Amino acid sequence: MTDWTVESLARTIDHCLLHPMLDDRQLVKGLAVAVEYNCVSVCVKPYFVNMTARLLDGTGILTGTVIGFPHGGNTTLLKIEEARRAMDEGAEEIDMVVNIGKARSCEWGYVRDEIGGVNACVSAAGASLKVIFETECLSDAMIGQLCRLCNELQPAFAVPSTGFVLPPTGDERKEAGTRHLAMIRDLLSADIGVKAGGTVHTLDELLAARAIGAVRFGTIDTGRILGEAAERLDGEE
Repeated sequence: MTDWTVESLARTIDHCLLHPMLDDRQLVKGLAVAVEYNCVSVCVKPYFVNMTARLLDGTGILTGTVIGFPHGGNTTLLKIEEARRAMDEGAEEIDMVVNIGKARSCEWGYVRDEIGGVNACVSAAGASLKVIFETECLSDAMIGQLCRLCNELQPAFAVPSTGFVLPPTGDERKEAGTRHLAMIRDLLSADIGVKAGGTVHTLDELLAARAIGAVRFGTIDTGRILGEAAERLDGEE
């Protein structure tokens, strides 16, 4: 017997519309998918935040966007300004990629100030920050230090991967993604949520991440996943 429904799974999905090839018509069509399934949020490219907030008004679906995406190389001040502008246009959730180069350089004071500065800006506006690590670019020690910084600074979520820098393409990478997800969940304080991003394309992948402790799932494959969920539940009757 499952402990989920199609509806409850939908309320854990951030429907992601971030691919650079998506045009405005496809973005609007993607929003309709999120509304059809009543996802918890939609994560769109920054220029589309204002339109998304207006189209989702009254639906109960949150508007999210990304900053410093996908490489994390923007300056801290620019990331703070990106976040501020996005929230002014209606964003309620911000997914920020940490400065990967600074994390790889172990310049933890810089990384702390970056996460702390963006989180302070986002929290002051009543929005939520999700910090993306890009774990495939980092050692276990670096991932552990990022978790410690998050425990200190208390963003709403930590996210292992964008899925854009080094997309998972084989069993070895999928295994690494699972291990990193479990590691982050184990090291983070209980009041910081974990979002599985960039690696969730099927129902089984979502449920595996959920079993590890992820509570949010970023995916463009919402229709496929929830369709599989409906078929599986029908098969159990």
